[in-house]
Amino acid sequence: MSAEGLLWRGLLYIAILGTASSTIYLFMVLVGAFRFHQEAKSARKRVLGLQSPLPPVTIFKPVHGMELRLEENLESFFQQDYPAFEIIIGARDAQNPALQVAERVARRYPAIPSRIIVSGPPEWPNAKVFSLGKMIPAASNDFVVISDSDVKVGHDFLRNIVPPLLDPAIGLVTCLYKGVSAGDFWSLLEALGMSVEMPSGVVVANMVEGIRFALGPAVALRRDALERIGGIAATADYYSDDYVLGNKMWLAGYKVIFSHYFIEHVLTPRSLISTLGDQLRWMKSTRYSRPLGHVGTGLTYAMPFGILGMIAATTLGCPLLGGLLLCAAFLNRFIQCIAVGWGLIRDHRSLYFSWLYPLRDLQGWLMWACSFMGRNFYWRGEKYRFMKNGRIVPQDRASLGHDSV
Repeated sequence: MSAEGLLWRGLLYIAILGTASSTIYLFMVLVGAFRFHQEAKSARKRVLGLQSPLPPVTIFKPVHGMELRLEENLESFFQQDYPAFEIIIGARDAQNPALQVAERVARRYPAIPSRIIVSGPPEWPNAKVFSLGKMIPAASNDFVVISDSDVKVGHDFLRNIVPPLLDPAIGLVTCLYKGVSAGDFWSLLEALGMSVEMPSGVVVANMVEGIRFALGPAVALRRDALERIGGIAATADYYSDDYVLGNKMWLAGYKVIFSHYFIEHVLTPRSLISTLGDQLRWMKSTRYSRPLGHVGTGLTYAMPFGILGMIAATTLGCPLLGGLLLCAAFLNRFIQCIAVGWGLIRDHRSLYFSWLYPLRDLQGWLMWACSFMGRNFYWRGEKYRFMKNGRIVPQDRASLGHDSV
């Protein structure tokens, strides 16, 4: 056989190996999703049967500029059916337009204690964590919830996410989320990834090794647990501050759990370049935060191997085998989208647009491949550089007050 033939045969073997690995991953996702669903049903029953009084809670909402449905998202936190809670909203400067929206919402709910904290220019690498560092000392309560501005929740959010923290062994509760499209095609693909790809990884991690991380859109924790890991400043040097927060809680001996309660992550219309830029930044973050796991992630994608198999097999004169490999990859992602996105997360878009998820899988693989190129990234108009273990260094700021970098 010629050298060219050997090359194509080698590529075909790679495609078959990738098809096998992604099929094994799908099986693990299905088993993990079923286990998570069963555990969530038990957790929901425990919350409904809780007899202990619910502790007062402080909700932290850092904001940064205008976002689609910002007012609706913020208002969902003011509408909580919960005995006692306060809301602290933080921003970098007083001219932030999101603060006008926050003030308007707060005026509609005068019975809910709320205040605004202006942090000023960030002195830590992670600007959001710097804002939280200014907000947390203003809290009146020992039970706190940190949530992003692009999150919407139901009125029973606090009643479901806070009770597990009454167990002193549990240090942090975090949430899976459903992606809510902004209405355009690219945000639809991104929303599918949030409703399918992210939960798939979580349920497999939960099944294999337990939860050792958190997801940033919403976390609940106690002040004593936060202080034990060194406060929120312990995450100030990282882009993936949510992952680090959960991981430090786990390293400190606390249990980190995912709530049975799902929230909504509301997307904003953006160009394809902006969407891909965000996804590439997230991928680079996992590359530096969890390097071995990130490399292994490449074997969980299906469509790249299906396409490679189709091309290689057809070139070698086996078009039927190529077609089978491509169909297997498509069916793999189709099943995953329905089973996780609709079956677990209850995102109806994952049912209606399950035929589109293979494209999202291919897009995800492309971002994964590109994540191995370069350390620099842009975030909220500023340039940063990834360092070892996921630490970040701002490239545009003259100096930093945080001495750990």
